[in-house]
Amino acid sequence: MDKNKKKEILELLEANARQTPQELAAMLDMEAAAVEETIREMEQEDLILGYRTLINWNKIGLDRVTALIEVKVTPQRDVGFDAVADRIARFPEVRTMRLMSGTYDLAVEVEGRTMQDVAFFVATRLAPIDGVVSTTTHFVLKSYKENGILLEGKEETAPRLVVSP
Repeated sequence: MDKNKKKEILELLEANARQTPQELAAMLDMEAAAVEETIREMEQEDLILGYRTLINWNKIGLDRVTALIEVKVTPQRDVGFDAVADRIARFPEVRTMRLMSGTYDLAVEVEGRTMQDVAFFVATRLAPIDGVVSTTTHFVLKSYKENGILLEGKEETAPRLVVSP
């Protein structure tokens, strides 16, 4: 399968992972069996790592706090940031983690039941790690958009600006 078809399948699945191979095949002018085989290959190659459901947690009303934590790290000889990043990424509280350019090295998204849970995680598990120089925690107050999808409202249309003469 050529890279362009793989890319098209990946983009369609990323937009809506519930699409069947038959639906994808119809959109891409392919055979359903070829789409199924390509998806299976991409799963085995770790191109497709999993399938997720996007949930609007704002509407559930459960106790849930998300924080974005900036972490400054001292890189280690021969492995750079990877050893510290790997250690942090293994904590169950960590949802997403990225190496960043700028003032801080790592951007870590953490989830907990309360702000105190997140603060306890930072103080007792994250900050004491060898190589972690400093952290800055930002609590998420409300999410408006996740993974390209608006959580409130259905359409992604900006209101028109008033033009005056």
